[in-house]
Amino acid sequence: MKPTVGARLLSTACATEVIVVRPPSEDVALTCGGTPMAGADGAHGELSEPEDGGTLVGKRYEHPASGLELLCTKGGAGRLRVDDVPLDVKAAKNLPSSD
Repeated sequence: MKPTVGARLLSTACATEVIVVRPPSEDVALTCGGTPMAGADGAHGELSEPEDGGTLVGKRYEHPASGLELLCTKGGAGRLRVDDVPLDVKAAKNLPSSD
């Protein structure tokens, strides 16, 4: 899968919804809760057991190796993964001091 900027993706395993902020440089296997993400016309499923951390609304998730960046618009119990590697919450940038 190689989503485009602005694409809305839904988890088929839980309530997670994301928007692509930065697309990957190559095709990736994007999953949530162990199942592939679907386009906006996909249907939500039920995750049998919540995964560690799940997804948090308003947070950005990134995969540095491919350049993929996602914005979570609806949190859920599943964990985002690219090629079976869990995505981390993107760290905030430090701003310069205003001395």
